[in-house]
Amino acid sequence: MAKDDGKPTSTEKGKGKATDAKEVNGTDGISKDVPDAPRDGEVKKDGEKLDLPEEELSEEDQKLKDDLEMLVERLQGSDESLYKPALEQIKTFIKTSTSSMTAVPKPLKFLRPHYEELEKLYEAWPQGENKVSLADMLSVLGMTYSDEDRLDSLKYRLLSPSQDLGSWGHEYIRHLALEIGQEYNKRLDEDKDADDIKDLALSLVPFFLSHNAEADAVDILSELEMIMEIEKYVDENNYSRVCLYMVSMVPLLTYPDNDRFLISAWNIYMKYGQHTQAMTLAIRLYGPERPDILRNTLFATKDKAMLHQMAFQMARQRIHFNLPDDLQEDAELIECLNNAKLSDYFKHLGKELNILDPKVSEDIYKSHLESSRTAGLTNTDSARHNLASAFVNAFVNAGFGQDKMMLVDDPKNSWVWKTKDDGMMSTTASLGMLMQWDIETGLNNIDKYTYDVEDNIKAGALLATGIVNAGVRSESDPAMALLGDTDNLNNSKSPQIRTASIIGLGLSYAGSQNESLLEFLLPAITDTTLDMHTSALAALSLGMIFIGSAHSEVSSAIIQTFLDDERKSQLKDKWTRFMALGLALLYFGQQEEVDVILETLKAIDHPMSKPSSVLCEVCAWAGTGAVLKLQQLLHICNEHIEDSDEEKKGDEMLQAYAVLGLSLIAMGEETGQEMVLRQFGHLMHYGEANIRKAVPLAMGLISPSNPQMKVYDTLSRYSHDNDNDVAVNAIFAMGLLGAGTNNARLAQLLRQLASYYHRDPGALFMVRIAQGLLHMGKGTLTLNPFHTDRSVLSRVAASGLLTVLVSLIDAKQFILADHHYLLYFLVTAMQPRFLVTLDEELQPLQVNVRVGQAVDVVGQAGRPKTITGWQTQSTPVLLGYGERAELEDEKYLSLASTLEGLVILRKNPDWED
Repeated sequence: MAKDDGKPTSTEKGKGKATDAKEVNGTDGISKDVPDAPRDGEVKKDGEKLDLPEEELSEEDQKLKDDLEMLVERLQGSDESLYKPALEQIKTFIKTSTSSMTAVPKPLKFLRPHYEELEKLYEAWPQGENKVSLADMLSVLGMTYSDEDRLDSLKYRLLSPSQDLGSWGHEYIRHLALEIGQEYNKRLDEDKDADDIKDLALSLVPFFLSHNAEADAVDILSELEMIMEIEKYVDENNYSRVCLYMVSMVPLLTYPDNDRFLISAWNIYMKYGQHTQAMTLAIRLYGPERPDILRNTLFATKDKAMLHQMAFQMARQRIHFNLPDDLQEDAELIECLNNAKLSDYFKHLGKELNILDPKVSEDIYKSHLESSRTAGLTNTDSARHNLASAFVNAFVNAGFGQDKMMLVDDPKNSWVWKTKDDGMMSTTASLGMLMQWDIETGLNNIDKYTYDVEDNIKAGALLATGIVNAGVRSESDPAMALLGDTDNLNNSKSPQIRTASIIGLGLSYAGSQNESLLEFLLPAITDTTLDMHTSALAALSLGMIFIGSAHSEVSSAIIQTFLDDERKSQLKDKWTRFMALGLALLYFGQQEEVDVILETLKAIDHPMSKPSSVLCEVCAWAGTGAVLKLQQLLHICNEHIEDSDEEKKGDEMLQAYAVLGLSLIAMGEETGQEMVLRQFGHLMHYGEANIRKAVPLAMGLISPSNPQMKVYDTLSRYSHDNDNDVAVNAIFAMGLLGAGTNNARLAQLLRQLASYYHRDPGALFMVRIAQGLLHMGKGTLTLNPFHTDRSVLSRVAASGLLTVLVSLIDAKQFILADHHYLLYFLVTAMQPRFLVTLDEELQPLQVNVRVGQAVDVVGQAGRPKTITGWQTQSTPVLLGYGERAELEDEKYLSLASTLEGLVILRKNPDWED
């Protein structure tokens, strides 16, 4: 007979108490206040055994115990006619016993000492109904007999199949699910068949779903790698909670489970007609292996307004889409897909917030607040300072189409003439940012500069054309006509014009997968007569255009260039990094699909092959939070580089990319972000110079447009670092962190830095850029690549951010030298952080919304509030990082699942004023 050794049983362990309700209340004769009062049979310190009286039971409990022991005796007797009623009676006792969560049900407690006798009994009985019934009871009793290797509940359940498992209660079902998971993994390791336990698991799913335990249903199917089965069991009452839980689990899963979860949730949303939620998941799943998922989602409905809403979602992700012939006539749908009205809606927001009046750079610098000792020194009228002002002016007035420096009647009076050489190119290009998304007016203003005799100004106008077209499309496709001009693309006399055309095409068609651009840009990669500068930028532009598509022609051309003997000497060039980045962007978000290209890069004997493969890998796993990849990157950062010139340069790049990769992979998952931020502290303390200068950039990348105090305080310290490279990058990262937020504390820190660096033109230039970023769009824009409640990563936005940061790894060779135009790659990530509500005719509609901090409601019971600390405002409204909006009343129904960006509202037919 099993001796009760006083150890808590599995059920007792699970419930956190090893006592029944009486003991909890302290009525068992032993004072609760004496923790070391010895129990029955306990040994005193001197080795002598105590004989304490056995626990006193109440009359009711004593009767129950006697009844159960009598029934067990009947089972052990020879009269077989008593077996069935005795078993039924015991089962009734167990099922009807009421117990709180702090106590083990009394029948289980009293039967526990007889467990081994009952097991022997089972072995002895012949096959038949009684034996199955006994196994049924033993399965429940097995919960109290905890042993790691003995999965008794599952063992006896498989011996007594039952349709009515739910009658044993929730705790039993959960315990059984736990044992099923353990047994499945064991059989998987031993390569044994597991069909019987899979069938049993499926029989538990309906019970979980009907008892508000959606998480348990998903967990057991996930454990048994059968998540696709969940679709058969959900209904209209629980599908939304099931999908919410599944989607929130995705960052914690490894490939390919993460995709399976998203596909299952997509199927469920499609089945229940939740088109915008399905579109959100389709955007995340879209790629070479699932090219039709967007088409299938979009055309699952004929509802015109719903089509428009889904088109807005695709336009936000910068996905280019060719409509079938029957929809070619729908001008409104084409406008939504092309983002054609974005400029109008943005200016509507500016008008409502009363911020249309242009600002000048002095409004941002506030030089009068800088310390009097340096006042005036930071604003000397040099070409360098004027160039900084042009950038600041462009960032601050971006998208509003009004300013006081560039948009003047006579081009001869414009700010362009206050800068020199390459500065003229960047200054002219700033027009594109001022006129952002407004193609028609923008091109009219840029046109004046297109015919200038000065090559730099002409190049700036071409780059401005690319910037204006970024993220929006027009039926006439002006970007292709102006930038695809072969005279400009092959203009060897003026490298600036060629550079501007190539970058312009990359910016305006980023994410479009437009095959017709291959004929313009592909030859530039393979042409060995061209310098690395041109070839690398062509590769980068193609990487952005075909981002995440694993395009074979482009990747082959880049690999061929790496293998080309004639190019061997050129691969040491500083521009080679952008060719590697172009290759990496092709595999953005492709996860394990990148392995083929990694193997190919291993075969290339050149110092650039290792850094290139790290870039490819971090892009492939961007935003997934994959812990194993983060560990791999930390290992790379820990290696000590031996000194040998050529190898050293490659290894330094390798470590710098690994640091940026930590942020790129962790940015999609909050726990990962916390972990990585702590690692950055260690890397700053112990890392080599090449690692230290990349850390501030990575800190900016992990939370763009989300100024967390702990991050910008750290960056503020780094901005005074002895190593000038670290300081300059920390200053830029402060701008990236606060981009478009007007954060007052950051503004103050940057003003102090302007005084501190008044004698260092490079650092001062970067302070000005950071100030411009901070006030971007007068506080209405964001650079954060995540949208739709921070659930979707915009590949195009991430590619622009990454390009700028890769150039800043050597800021003195690029941004602080003559290649400041690389800053315009940020355009791909610039997006209004607004909520504009529209009626079904796509006209702005003013309604009241509550805006507050988003609350995670995954797995919470009932209908919990999804925001906290809200304020009621009327649309259009600005949404900060981590904020969420809800409609104040039900007068209108939102067609979008998330109130963010452009949202179409429909009148509620049941609403009464």
